[in-house]
Amino acid sequence: MSLELKSPAFAAGNRIPVRHTGDGDDVSPAMSWSGSPDGTREFALICDDPDAPTDEPWVHWVIYGIPGETRELPEGIPPDKQLSAPVAAVQGKNSWSSGQTIGYRGPAPPKGHGTHHYHFKLYALDRKLVLQPGADNPALLKAMAGHVLEEGELVGTYER
Repeated sequence: MSLELKSPAFAAGNRIPVRHTGDGDDVSPAMSWSGSPDGTREFALICDDPDAPTDEPWVHWVIYGIPGETRELPEGIPPDKQLSAPVAAVQGKNSWSSGQTIGYRGPAPPKGHGTHHYHFKLYALDRKLVLQPGADNPALLKAMAGHVLEEGELVGTYER
């Protein structure tokens, strides 16, 4: 069984609605998944834009510590480091303001830069991570190394 990530906001390969971008309300889209492997203790999700005109992909969302029995993230996750509702989770730093902004920030590519691809990557992990709230993408990737059971991905696009 493979880990499948979906969103009711957009289909794979399609445009992310303005509501979920920097041009709209900038709220995180709802996500749901199925097919998590046996032994999943926790999930982590990263959204990044490899088309950004930067050396590294631009990170839009880092959320981890999602309990293994969870199968969805509702729309509009608040930008808090530690969450107990609407879902138990921990959020990390995105690429805005030199990595000092927590939570989801939607697509906002440079005007006229063409279509950007936003990769929402969900990781099923075999253990609970020992990682403080507010970690950045490299710290999360390092903590997950050797503990990823399976990965699911949903790609959306946006252009200004």
